[in-house]
Amino acid sequence: MKRRSFLALPFVSGPLLASFRQALPGYRYQFPRDHFNHPDFETEWWYYTGNVDSIEDKRFGFELTFFRRAADRNKTKPSLWKVDDVWLAHLALSDIAGKRYFHTERLNRSGPGLAGASEAQGLVWNGNWQVQWDAGVQHLQAVADDFTLNLAMNAVKPPVIHGLNGVSQKAAGEGRASHYISLTRLAVDGTLTLEGKSHSLRGTAWMDHEFFTHQLEGNQAGWDWLSIQLNDNTELMLFRLRRKDGTVDPYSAGTFIDAQGKALHLTAAEFTLTPGAKWQSYPVAWTIEVQPLNLKLQATTALESQELTGKSKLSPSYWEGAMDFKGTRNGAPATGRGYLEMTGYRGQVNL
Repeated sequence: MKRRSFLALPFVSGPLLASFRQALPGYRYQFPRDHFNHPDFETEWWYYTGNVDSIEDKRFGFELTFFRRAADRNKTKPSLWKVDDVWLAHLALSDIAGKRYFHTERLNRSGPGLAGASEAQGLVWNGNWQVQWDAGVQHLQAVADDFTLNLAMNAVKPPVIHGLNGVSQKAAGEGRASHYISLTRLAVDGTLTLEGKSHSLRGTAWMDHEFFTHQLEGNQAGWDWLSIQLNDNTELMLFRLRRKDGTVDPYSAGTFIDAQGKALHLTAAEFTLTPGAKWQSYPVAWTIEVQPLNLKLQATTALESQELTGKSKLSPSYWEGAMDFKGTRNGAPATGRGYLEMTGYRGQVNL
């Protein structure tokens, strides 16, 4: 579904916007090419979240995101410092046991290699935050004031293409969609250095990658998005688009991935997300029902204060945090972990 309010800024418009490709049905995906940059689309993001445990049995959640938004594509003014694209990145750590949430952000231009995404280098980066692809393993490195992450992430399942016929439709009309790829189960092994202390980590992560030129419409106020990794080796992605009038948009959708990696598209009529208890304006408890799967889950969090508060107008606040899931599928117990994102609760999001 993803993501962020900074993308609403009017970097491009009119004829320049019209020159970008739209996300249309029939796109032919190719890997590893489509894991990297698509500059012919206006907007693109790479998004990593995960739940990991230390050998001391301490639990952490992490988020590292990279965003590209087209800016000045004027070919008559060549310069190493010309801003063809704006690159934003967010980094967050949820210390579940310590009941603490750390987050930071950075903004760059490509310039002389300051930020970018390159298939030739197998790299997505913003300064010293990066994910390096090497023989199928993704090496995540990120340094912040309070913590440093060094993680190796190995995809257990092949990429999932969300939506139908190669597009994840978000509103009525041609191009109101994205090309949306996920790696839904990444086995994680690595280290966290938090306030000078090193922790060996193991766990599971999720990666989203989307590229598009337009998605939402003016009557859509925001969304609620869930990634769920169940203990039976299946996964579930759901997003609920909220309209300004308080109703749920019929272009809400989801994907179920079975144990063998086969994906099943879910329409808005096939699932419900019912909000429960709130932390400030954000519902941090949910009831999830997916009728075709005979699945019912309760979503809760052990750390309510996982709001990433933007430091500038480029990055307004949103809630993104580690979640727990417990319920039944076909009458048998179902449990898991994942992430929840909620946008538009502190201002409208436009893409």
